[in-house]
Amino acid sequence: MAFFSFPMAANIEMISPRPILLVAGEYAHSRYYSEDVYKMASEPKEPVIVPNTDHVDLYDQTDIIPFEKLESFFEGNL
Repeated sequence: MAFFSFPMAANIEMISPRPILLVAGEYAHSRYYSEDVYKMASEPKEPVIVPNTDHVDLYDQTDIIPFEKLESFFEGNL
């Protein structure tokens, strides 16, 4: 099945009540995926939009990856 044919959010309600952290770059072409999932998801949910970044910046530019946010999210929810 092609990636864009896959209904990624078809079962979003099955995630609840598990916490969701959505991370996206401010200028990422894929940011709308995170925004759409955020709108559909139940609480608890939290968006993190990293300023002045695109999608690829968050792969390996370790100085801009929000590690503190990731750490606190996992420590609080695992």
